[in-house]
Amino acid sequence: MTKPIIIDTREPFEYMDGHVDGAINIPPAEFMSGQVPSQLRDVPRDQEIIVYCRSGSRSNVVMQILQQQGFTDLKNGINKQQVEKYLG
Repeated sequence: MTKPIIIDTREPFEYMDGHVDGAINIPPAEFMSGQVPSQLRDVPRDQEIIVYCRSGSRSNVVMQILQQQGFTDLKNGINKQQVEKYLG
């Protein structure tokens, strides 16, 4: 089973204050460009992706953008603590 890709959708300064191990930081502005962020261009569209931010709001917007780009296995992890619980 493939490990999920974890995307921290907070700004870089927030990411630097602490993030889920292995999470990649892609701020919302990179998704707003209309292009698939470079870190995800080669990712299969059915790959499990967990997105999170601080409150679930930015990650929800990012999730909707990813759906429009064809990604199908998306989860809003809400925040760092929730994602860490989910991953066990």
